[in-house]
Amino acid sequence: MSTALTNITAKDLSPENNLARYMATIGTVPILSAEEEKQCAIAHRDNNDLEAAKKMILSHLRFVVYIARGYAGYGLPLNDLIQEGNIGLMKAVKEFDPQRGVRLISFAVYWIRSEIHEYILRNWRIVKIATTKAQRKLFFNLRKTKSKLTWLNDQETNQVAADLGVSPKEVRTMEQRISTRDTQYDTAPSMDEDESWKAPANYLEDKNSDPAVLAENDDWENNMRDRMYVAINQLDARSKDILQRRWLATTGKCTLHDLGVIYGISTERVRQLEKNAIKKLQASLSN
Repeated sequence: MSTALTNITAKDLSPENNLARYMATIGTVPILSAEEEKQCAIAHRDNNDLEAAKKMILSHLRFVVYIARGYAGYGLPLNDLIQEGNIGLMKAVKEFDPQRGVRLISFAVYWIRSEIHEYILRNWRIVKIATTKAQRKLFFNLRKTKSKLTWLNDQETNQVAADLGVSPKEVRTMEQRISTRDTQYDTAPSMDEDESWKAPANYLEDKNSDPAVLAENDDWENNMRDRMYVAINQLDARSKDILQRRWLATTGKCTLHDLGVIYGISTERVRQLEKNAIKKLQASLSN
């Protein structure tokens, strides 16, 4: 076992570089016996023996490939699925306790599938198709069902819902999500003239990005700013100061009581002056 491990390089263990080479390499690693696996698991658990963990991981890489191949129908690269499954295997080795009385592969299947599932959900569509635990379960189970059926009729929908413990509405919603496809926003170079119109860039309009609208809004804002400046300067000094201290100051804004103390008048009188000043501004800006 040690000789086989010594001859394996990092490139050999990267399905990203050469998948065929990776498959050939992991096929040369002997499968651990139950006793060897238990000894490695104890050494890793009790002494954090990384070499023992490495032996357990390498001897189970072929099982990850077997599981990953079961997800080939999702249209994602097999080498990526294997990489994610390997992450799940490493997590399983870290958590594995030989005293549970099960073999590592039985324990690791959950972790391997979990990582692959997360990868598929992240990459199957631009918009995430399932977010809750129930939706994820429905997605993968419905994908298996849909591989055998066309669109579900009412009876099939109700049966799937009953089998998975969800409502028929949730089944229909997930079926619609599974059946949709991502659309390229811009016209693809391979599109001919008869197909190019289907690209959303040719018919979706962002009105906020229209140069004419942006210029018009900018002119309107500048015009309103100028008119506001003129209207404020037409107020008497006290009304102007009240508005500036109450509404235009960036910090330390005054209360009605503060202004009453400053001008030696009642709080109610300050409120009246403020109200009259605002009315004058509104009248000036509406003309």
